[in-house]
Amino acid sequence: MLALIFPGQGAQSDGFLHRLPSHPAVRAVLDEASDVLGVDLLTLDTADAMRSTVAVQCGLTVAGVALARALAEEGLSPDMCAGLSVGAFAAAVSCGALCFADALKMVRRRAELMEAAYPSGYGLAAISGLTEHELATLAARHTSEGEAPVYIGNVNAPRQIVVAGANAALDSFMNRALAAGARKATRLAVSVPSHCEMLAHASDELCAYARPFAFRAPKSVYIGNRGGRPLYSADAIREDLATNMRYTVRWFDALTVMQEMGARVAVEAPPGQVLTDITREHYPQMAALAASTLPFERLTATARRRLQEG
Repeated sequence: MLALIFPGQGAQSDGFLHRLPSHPAVRAVLDEASDVLGVDLLTLDTADAMRSTVAVQCGLTVAGVALARALAEEGLSPDMCAGLSVGAFAAAVSCGALCFADALKMVRRRAELMEAAYPSGYGLAAISGLTEHELATLAARHTSEGEAPVYIGNVNAPRQIVVAGANAALDSFMNRALAAGARKATRLAVSVPSHCEMLAHASDELCAYARPFAFRAPKSVYIGNRGGRPLYSADAIREDLATNMRYTVRWFDALTVMQEMGARVAVEAPPGQVLTDITREHYPQMAALAASTLPFERLTATARRRLQEG
């Protein structure tokens, strides 16, 4: 079975939209997105443009849908889809739960709300080597000692956790985590405190904005962010997308579910390969392929071969 996985904010890099495969489906997606958003999509991946949360999140959604549609035209439609954070919108489009135009409008509004809520001074940090329980304990101690709070934002792997908060609090907490035995602590290229209660009001506004959009039951399996479990109804997917900025992303649970449901090949949409690396480390029996690291023809050939072997 084929799984498509879609990265979240922080995976972007200069020129990532220009490096998408040269394929008719990709060009069609870029044209459609430019019409929906009223901007040339290929202007959104410069270093200056990517200072904007709106540009980054819209660009990631476009890259994910472009790759999925190019694969589908080559006969590689997914059996299941999952996306980390904003990647969930490309996953929802790719499994047929939401049309591309509506997904782009939701993503743009989502990013605007996040950016307006915290225009500066906040972000995310990735911490490796400690468990969620250990970091939650450290976070409670951090707050009890008078520091501004930090929150568990993403559980990407058992010992690869992302925390959210104000910049000064994150810097202090990173030092605390390293002193407690973390192997590595780094800031991510994200300027908002994603996936925590600090975005509760923005999440409520996005729920209201999303209410008129037409969602459908997915044609292939959609794995949600908040619970890391399959979601089968239109309303459940609408809620997952509209509220995932407010809740911890259970990515490792989602990955585990895909493996348990029979995924044998996982293709990560551009840009980057963070999700591929996690898959290879924890589920080496799955063939994990990062689209951004392979020519498109080689990607499709390798995916077909591995699916046949599985």
